[in-house]
Amino acid sequence: MSRNARRLLLRIAFYVLVIFIVIYTVFPFYWAINSSLKAGTDLFSAAFLPPSPAWTNYVSVFEDQPFALNILNSVYVSGVTVIISLFLAVTAAYALGRIKFSGRGVLLLVVLSVSMFPQIAVLSGLYEVMRWLGLIQRLESLIISYVIFTLPFTVWILTTFMRELPKELEEAAIVDGASPWQTISRVFLPLLGPALATTGLLAFIAAWNEFLFALTFVGNNNETQTIPVAIANFSGASEFELPWGGIMAASVIVTVPLIVLVLIFQRMIVSGLTAGAVKG
Repeated sequence: MSRNARRLLLRIAFYVLVIFIVIYTVFPFYWAINSSLKAGTDLFSAAFLPPSPAWTNYVSVFEDQPFALNILNSVYVSGVTVIISLFLAVTAAYALGRIKFSGRGVLLLVVLSVSMFPQIAVLSGLYEVMRWLGLIQRLESLIISYVIFTLPFTVWILTTFMRELPKELEEAAIVDGASPWQTISRVFLPLLGPALATTGLLAFIAAWNEFLFALTFVGNNNETQTIPVAIANFSGASEFELPWGGIMAASVIVTVPLIVLVLIFQRMIVSGLTAGAVKG
């Protein structure tokens, strides 16, 4: 086989693989949209396009339950979680990445090890803490819980980025009389944009999709339910009926904001994920 023929076969195999990966990743979201536009017995059909789109599924999501309030709850919890996590992570990353002290590596490993505990292992203890604080059935219990689990990986990632920043910048800031906080906020923070976008989006998605803590802490309160719990509690006309069309419609509605965020910050995310991969 000639070299040109081999290159052609490799290129065809590459594009076939890319098409397969795209279909494999996009098809579930397409099928969710397809199912959200079906009603009645059409849900059991394998038609790739619904014969008569049931747009009423999207209307019923907001009419039959306080889904708009559930979305606001998730936006509030996820947004506050990201803000607190990034603030604490930036200050911790500065200490762990720029200040030399004994036990720094051990402390960083301890921070990372916290994220290795499964949620179910700490659920009962965390529930007792929230009950003692009087935060059960309140959104603040979710914010505290999510910060605990998003902070370790945000600290770890930002510490890695903080170590890669040129030391000369910090020395110049110190010579100019800048305090540690001024060095962080005015020198390092503008350079950490890609890292903040990457870690912030990961923390937002984790809080947006979390189900176990939300079900345990605020699961019975319709006014404080977040999106995953609200969707899980969707009910049909009877106790034996599941409104799959409405569930799929709600799933599509809550997935769109994540897609929009990824598209908006895609360049910063790529820069954040690839920064430090090559040293020049």
